[in-house]
Amino acid sequence: MKNNPVVPYILILAFGIGLIFFLSLTGSENKKEIAAEKEGGGEKTEATDDGAALVQSCISCHGADLSGAFGPNLHGKDEARIVEVLTKGIPGTPMEPNMKNEAEAKAIAKYISTLK
Repeated sequence: MKNNPVVPYILILAFGIGLIFFLSLTGSENKKEIAAEKEGGGEKTEATDDGAALVQSCISCHGADLSGAFGPNLHGKDEARIVEVLTKGIPGTPMEPNMKNEAEAKAIAKYISTLK
């Protein structure tokens, strides 16, 4: 009996279809998370209320302990001013308007006010 040259192609096709099916199942589990990211929502769970987690985006300019680096020392700053800067920005600086939404800005300000 001669080997059929089509058999390897059929096996590759079957393997490819199985792989596509497996990957589609994996993606369907994350459908809500993917949709939220596309809408610009990202994660809006516990991290939204956790200023310590949100402040991670500040350390690149203000230092690991927020005591100043490229940006100024944030210790002792007024909560209302922090919220204003995070939402409205400071012209001529890297602090652009709408860096954080109101809830995130308040959580960050509350966390920074606890620093000594």
